[in-house]
Amino acid sequence: QVQLVESGGGLVPAGGSLRLSCLASGRTFSRNAMGWFRQAPGKDRECVAAINWSGGSTYYADSVKGRFTFSRDNAKNTVYLKMNRLKPEDTAVYYCAGRRGDWATITPFAREYDYWGQGTQVTVSS
Repeated sequence: QVQLVESGGGLVPAGGSLRLSCLASGRTFSRNAMGWFRQAPGKDRECVAAINWSGGSTYYADSVKGRFTFSRDNAKNTVYLKMNRLKPEDTAVYYCAGRRGDWATITPFAREYDYWGQGTQVTVSS
């Protein structure tokens, strides 16, 4: 059974930092594109960042460029999202997602991801 388990969320003041982790089990994701999405109350789920299998290609939403960094450790089957200079508008549930196909390109579209974690809450206080 494939599982993606996020951790690292919490409450942080504006300007602070958090690092989210997503540990995959049940299969290797070392050849697969991964994504981080977030969903705030009353809003659609949006792609925050995506990364290809090697980490050599990344995508960032305009709202997080320069503040968030997506990285991966394929040996640990884990991806990370380092979030700096957090803003109250970053408050959301953050989800990790993985694509099934090996060597698939990165994409910001949720429908193209096959595996999802249950999410971790990030709350940024003003």
